[in-house]
Amino acid sequence: MIGSLSLSLLVFMALSIPVGVILFALGLGVDLFYSPFPLIRGLGQVVWSSTNSSLLIAIPFFVLLGEILVRAGIAERTYRALDTWFSWLPGGLIHANIGTATMFSATSGSSVATAATVATVAMPQAERLGYDPRLFSGAIAAGGTLGIMIPPSINLIVYGFLTETSIPQLFLAGLIPGLLLALAFMAVSAVLCRLRPALGGAPGSAYSWGERMRSLQDLLPIVALFAVVIGSIYLGWATPTESAAIGCAMALAIAAGQRGLSLPALREALLGTIRITAMIMFVIVGAYFLNYCLASAGLGQALRTLLDGLDLGVTGTLLAIVLLYIVLGFFIETLSLMVATIPIVVPIVVGLGYDPVWFGILLILLIEMALITPPVGLNLYVVQGARKTGNLSEVMVGAIPFVLTMLAMAAALIVFPGLALWLPG
Repeated sequence: MIGSLSLSLLVFMALSIPVGVILFALGLGVDLFYSPFPLIRGLGQVVWSSTNSSLLIAIPFFVLLGEILVRAGIAERTYRALDTWFSWLPGGLIHANIGTATMFSATSGSSVATAATVATVAMPQAERLGYDPRLFSGAIAAGGTLGIMIPPSINLIVYGFLTETSIPQLFLAGLIPGLLLALAFMAVSAVLCRLRPALGGAPGSAYSWGERMRSLQDLLPIVALFAVVIGSIYLGWATPTESAAIGCAMALAIAAGQRGLSLPALREALLGTIRITAMIMFVIVGAYFLNYCLASAGLGQALRTLLDGLDLGVTGTLLAIVLLYIVLGFFIETLSLMVATIPIVVPIVVGLGYDPVWFGILLILLIEMALITPPVGLNLYVVQGARKTGNLSEVMVGAIPFVLTMLAMAAALIVFPGLALWLPG
């Protein structure tokens, strides 16, 4: 059954069928060929139970928050401000790309939105200043992945919803690994540009300390927004859903104060939110139905029996699961990969004695890697679309150093779980 489902999934994706439709179709296939009783009769209850949660309201709010920041031009001002601080480093604007992605991730919650925003702002600068197009675009694609690690993260909300794990605990756990990963991306970029100066383009502009201090006024809105959204959760003043609503109201106020709010921009932000939220919810419902069918057909128990029979031990089983996610990440879109596997894998991992909060961060890191590995790495296509020139292979090659950095970070999380668990504790 596992083999036929995997093959069917790859064939359907190759035909460009929407992921939500694929998940429903696979669930119906399991019902028809592997279940002794009609599972389709439970579809209504599955749809209701998978959407009847106030926690899911946080998803459209966080999507709207990011959309407002993009449409109001706040991300572009953040990019210019960070350029004044990072231009002296080897690689110059590459660090501004990663820094902007980090700050935007702290308010957006979406990796694709983060990558698209930074790419749109930064790409016109790359050719003009002579940056290597591979490293420059690869850094943007990698920086965009931070959107699902640094809180608030839509993917962490989905993980918490599916596993009944505390969202505030997950947000706390993702903060240190996310910031460390951003610093690691910058360090790798600096080393590469130091070893091969041609990668970093022409020397950046020399900014005075006065200019840098004045640029802080463009960074303060993002910092204040992050402090309010995340601080209200950690201090117990608001739930994740309430803090997302507060963040949207604050983003609207900031956009209006900076005269970046117009009716056409607000309309585009709302339409973008509707499209993204509808896609996410359709995938979640489809995955719930597929998981319901798989559980009823006994796949979960069969997988546990298979892993027990392999006798890999605790660490060996964890490494096998990590390898499984790396391989699946080449072929399956990230949100689909999460919702299709979490209900099966997480009980196994928790049964081995691992903390579900820690595994959530490790899983998100592996999902981040899937965003920049071909052939289905969404951020690669987003950045290439913003480039409007060259080949997709250049973005893929430029992302390789950052994929290796993520692998090193995954190893660090396994060896030092306190990186994720210290703040929640």
